[in-house]
Amino acid sequence: MILDSDRVLKACKASGHAEAGKAGTDIVCAAVTVLLRTAVNTLSGRKGIIVQNGAPERGQLWLETVYEPEGKEFLFAIGEFLVIGLMSISQEYPKNCKLTIKNASF
Repeated sequence: MILDSDRVLKACKASGHAEAGKAGTDIVCAAVTVLLRTAVNTLSGRKGIIVQNGAPERGQLWLETVYEPEGKEFLFAIGEFLVIGLMSISQEYPKNCKLTIKNASF
């Protein structure tokens, strides 16, 4: 996950399978996927926010954002939602989910 200097979400990428269960029944993979898809769906079409995303293959999902001033607060909140949600998963399943947060370099 990449946050800008104001901790606003710039990008997020999930890759790999969590291996906490069989393919199609992995609770960690499902939890991460639901969080990221919900974030993308919530941001899509939101005024002042442009989101690009993709899932090039099974086990991979990414999103990138650009915002105008009127979208900053909402995007900050979605970023916090993702940080808290993904951190919770990584704390409960540390062998299966690793969260890395980087600051965007300008």
